[in-house]
Amino acid sequence: MNQPEPVTSPPKALIAVLALAGITVSLQQTFVIPLLPHLPALLHTTRGNASWAVTATLIAGAVSIPIVGRLADMWGKRRILLSCLAFLVTGSAVTAFSTSLGWFVAGRALQGTAAGVVSLGISLLRDHLPPHRLASATSVMSTSLGVGASLGIPLSALLAQYADWRVLFWTAGGLATVAGVLVLLVVPRTSRPPGGRFDPLGALLLSSALVCLFLAVSQGGTRGWTGGLTLGSFAAAATLLVLFGAWELRTAQPLIDLRVSRRPQVLLTNTASLVFGFSMLTSSLVFTQLLQMPTTTGYGFGESMLVAGLLQAPGGVCMIAMSPVSAKITVRSGPRTTLMAGASVVLCGYGFATLSHTQLWQLLVCSALVGSGIGLAYGAMPSLIMSAVPVSQTAAANSLNNLCRSLGTTTASAVAGLLLATMTTTVSGHVVPDRTAFTTILLTGAAAALLALVIAAVIPSRRPATTADLPLAAATAVVRHEPSTAHCPP
Repeated sequence: MNQPEPVTSPPKALIAVLALAGITVSLQQTFVIPLLPHLPALLHTTRGNASWAVTATLIAGAVSIPIVGRLADMWGKRRILLSCLAFLVTGSAVTAFSTSLGWFVAGRALQGTAAGVVSLGISLLRDHLPPHRLASATSVMSTSLGVGASLGIPLSALLAQYADWRVLFWTAGGLATVAGVLVLLVVPRTSRPPGGRFDPLGALLLSSALVCLFLAVSQGGTRGWTGGLTLGSFAAAATLLVLFGAWELRTAQPLIDLRVSRRPQVLLTNTASLVFGFSMLTSSLVFTQLLQMPTTTGYGFGESMLVAGLLQAPGGVCMIAMSPVSAKITVRSGPRTTLMAGASVVLCGYGFATLSHTQLWQLLVCSALVGSGIGLAYGAMPSLIMSAVPVSQTAAANSLNNLCRSLGTTTASAVAGLLLATMTTTVSGHVVPDRTAFTTILLTGAAAALLALVIAAVIPSRRPATTADLPLAAATAVVRHEPSTAHCPP
């Protein structure tokens, strides 16, 4: 069995530093949201062009995640993690100094290239921690993605209201700098990485496909879902993905090993990750809008952006609180059970909110339930992935899982935007989203959680393993000198 590298720093310090890096990267994904209504005036551009502040980050992250994962497996995870944080610092500085849309978008794109930090952190934990510590550690690391996204809105709203908007990006850069220094001090150097050959053609095909796909999904609401550019982008993405798959199955050292990725446990977990990504963002999108709707509509709360942002914080706190619970359930009953529990809790949250969302406490209950469910589910996914892939492909496999989450959140944003734009009513001469739009989006979130529950239920509970590729549960049993149900094929 592959033994973890010795850890010179305390395991708790290693987990804390990597989780801080993950939260820092996920914060920047939502930092810009409070600024979006003001960007046209600040950068002298149109509202449609200002949306590229979000789109550029999504596309850059989608392109970089699989490439970063493969490079980490080849050249060393610590080195690539530091490179990602350096890109985040550089992008934050460019954005903070920008005076035009072009430089602002360029800085946001550089920030987006750091999106693979969470999957790199999970892979580093697998390298350095003993198996009996891995379940709880990966749960904390995986949950950091949702925690940062949930806390980013209230923090950025607070800074934007009481400070200059550039402080947002100096804060992001400062946090990334602190995280980088701590990584240098705490994360140990690994033995010489295995090396290998990079797959430039595979990277080009996949990057082009993801650019077309994310461009179509993120811009379809503004450019029209039946427009030529949107449909052409979808068609180009499908064609490029087919070509990518054909090439990856032929090349000796692929960017993504599709033979491993199509294993039922990996494929179904990645599909569930996409659906959970959709569920995670849905509540934030609905409640942020609903809380700021004027009270004259009869269903709006008339709150400020700051209050609306602060009310997202309970969801992030619940994600943190559920992290150790997720690990305990995974150790006792397996990660599939944890994933199913998370989906059930999210389903209850959206089901409750669909029926009751007229009082502030009702929104808080839903936010807490969704955050708790996401915390349970996100903590289980790395265990499912890592128990089905070789150690040499840990970073690439976790990066693909992270990419699926990103696609889910992007799809949620597009679907919510479409429904809010098309299901409208007129109040005091202003066109605003109708109550039915919010109810429909909440129902969509509930449907996504139900789909995730069905997917989780059919994930194989165990698979045969070799001594070099042992499931976490079996590895834990070995460390504890307990009998294991896993077996090695003859």
